[in-house]
Amino acid sequence: MKTAELRARVAVAMPGAIADLERLVRIPSMGYPGYDPANVRASAEATRDILAAAGVADARLLELNGGHPAVFGQIQGPEGAPTVLLYAHHDVQPEGPLDEWESPPFEPVTRDGRMYGRGAADDKSGIVTHAAAIRAFDGRPPVTVKVVVEGEEECSTDHLPELVQGNADLLRADVAVVADSGNYRTGVPTMTTSARGVTDCVVEVRVLAQAQHSGSYGGPIVDAYTALARIIASLHDDEGNVAIEGLRRFAWDGFDFPEADFREEARAVEGLRMMGTGSLSDSIWAGPAVAVLGIDGPRVHGSSNQIVPVARARVSLRIAPGDEPVAAREKLVKHLEAHAPWGVEVRVQSEGGFEAGRGYLVDTSHPAYRVATGALAEAWEHEVLETGSGGSIPLVPLLAETFPGIAVLMWGAWDERSNIHSVNESVDLGELERLAVAEAVFLQNLGTGGASGASVES
Repeated sequence: MKTAELRARVAVAMPGAIADLERLVRIPSMGYPGYDPANVRASAEATRDILAAAGVADARLLELNGGHPAVFGQIQGPEGAPTVLLYAHHDVQPEGPLDEWESPPFEPVTRDGRMYGRGAADDKSGIVTHAAAIRAFDGRPPVTVKVVVEGEEECSTDHLPELVQGNADLLRADVAVVADSGNYRTGVPTMTTSARGVTDCVVEVRVLAQAQHSGSYGGPIVDAYTALARIIASLHDDEGNVAIEGLRRFAWDGFDFPEADFREEARAVEGLRMMGTGSLSDSIWAGPAVAVLGIDGPRVHGSSNQIVPVARARVSLRIAPGDEPVAAREKLVKHLEAHAPWGVEVRVQSEGGFEAGRGYLVDTSHPAYRVATGALAEAWEHEVLETGSGGSIPLVPLLAETFPGIAVLMWGAWDERSNIHSVNESVDLGELERLAVAEAVFLQNLGTGGASGASVES
C-alpha cells in the first residue's frame, strides 16, 4: 500500500482510536505501593482487548512474579519478513495535586484538539498508536509484528529482566519501536537518538541521638538540615556543573536546544539562570544531572525550637549514555560521604530498591533507522529532527543486551505541551494520528525492502 492509502485507513480508524485512548485514560493504573493494583490489571486487560480488536488475535497478559502484568501479542508476517517489536506501557504516574488540574485527571476531556488526562501522552498514546497502525493493514501487516506493553515502567524496574530476558523467545525481533518519547514541537517529527541512564540513593545525616533545645545547644551544634544542605550543595560547582568526579560527559553534535524554547517548555521563573557550562544539549542529553527529589525531616508546620537531629534526602543522578549506573552510584555515594561537614554522621542507602538503569545511543547508521526517518518525514510532510532524551527508558539498553544487533527506534506522540509527569497532561490528537501513519508506513516499507536501502514508496 502507498502512503496515501495508509493515511486514509488511519483516518478512518481515528474515532475508534480516540475512544480507545479515552477508555484507557479512565483507568487510574498507578503501580506504586499504596495504590490499588486491581487498576493496573484492569488497564492490562483493556490493553489486551484493544490490541485483539485491532487484529492481534492472540493478545494476552504476561504475568510477572509479584509484579504488575504486561501484555503481549503477535501477528505472523510473510515468510522471511523482518520481525518488529512494538513497545509501550500502560501504567501511569500518580495524578499529583488535584486542585491544579483543569479537569479531573482520570476523566478524559478534549479541548482544542488535545486530549487531557493522566496517561493520555505517557504512555497510553503509544498503545493506541500501535493498534491504529496494525488496523491500517486489517490486522495483516507485511512484517511479523510483536507487541509488548509493560505494566510497571513508571514505578519499578524490579521485574524488567523477568519481562525481557525471561520472555526472550517471545520478544526476539530484528527491530524494536519504542513509542515512549515525543516530538520537539507540535508538527515537527522527531527521532530520539539517545537516552540518559539513572541511579539514586538516600543520604541520611544525624547530629544528635534526639532533638535538643535550640537555645541551650544551638551554635556549637549544627542542625541536621544545615549539614544536609552543605552536602547537597557540594554536588555542584560554583558554575552549576555536576561536581561528582569520574562521570562521563561528551559534546552533543546534533540539534542544539534553543534556550528560549527550553525556558518556555520548562516554565522557568523569570530571571532563573541555567546551570553549568557548555550548551543546553550537552547538559541535558550528553552529561550527568543530579537533583534532590525529596527530603524527610520536621515540616515547617508544627516545628518547634529544637535542633533537628536527623534528616534524609533522596538524590537522583542521571548519567550520560555509555556510563555504568552501578559505578556511577558508587561515585555519588563516595562524594556524599566525603563532603560531610563538622564530623556529622552520614549513612547512604544505595542497595535494594534503588534505580540502576543504563543509558543508550541509537545506531543511526542502521538501515531500519533510515526507513523510520523516511516514514516520519512522509507522515508529517516535514523534515525530521534528531534529539536526545534527558530521561531514561530502562527497557532500551536491556533489549540491546538481550538481543545483540537489534535496531532500537524511539519516537512518540508527545510534544512540548504534553506535561508528562505533571498536571494537565495531554496529547495532541493530530500528532497521534500522524504517528500512527508513520508507524504504518514504516512497517510497509520495512516489509517491502526499505530496510535494505530500497526507495521509499510514497
